[in-house]
Amino acid sequence: MSAIVEREKQFNKLITIVSIVIPVVVAILFGVKIPNVKPLTFLPPIYASINGVTAVLLICAVWAIKNGKQRLHENLMKTCIALSLLFLLMYIGYHMTSESTSFGGVGIVKYIYLFILITHIILSIAIIPMVLRTYAKAYLGLYKEHRRLAKITFPIWLYVAITGVVVYIMISPYYVYS
Repeated sequence: MSAIVEREKQFNKLITIVSIVIPVVVAILFGVKIPNVKPLTFLPPIYASINGVTAVLLICAVWAIKNGKQRLHENLMKTCIALSLLFLLMYIGYHMTSESTSFGGVGIVKYIYLFILITHIILSIAIIPMVLRTYAKAYLGLYKEHRRLAKITFPIWLYVAITGVVVYIMISPYYVYS
């Protein structure tokens, strides 16, 4: 068995574990409130902005690779992964210190919001292994497989990043700041 195939198997095991652990831990921590701490109510606009920056950088990364700027593409993608991790930490921090905000809209707007929110949540879970596998393919030098997977991963990740901003904009009038 080649060394690349063996390393890919190791990556895939780790990716599977991470892809299961992250959503489970987030779900558990979502219900945990840290007592006697000031709510981190300032975080939602920051992590929504991180989603916006991630969306822009994803588009820049595609432009970079299409223009032969492999090193720039690589750095932009690493930055997007780091931003996604930073988003996740802030999101958890907010929900561990603050009560969840309910959307106050009614009628068709509420259904639009719920559709965007539900698809955002489902795809944000699904994108974890996709991003990690796409990155692993490039890391291992399996560029043909990387490109094939990236064509699926990119639009989903972009959708998750953009809808994160949309969800924030739609719910922001209902936040209680303390």
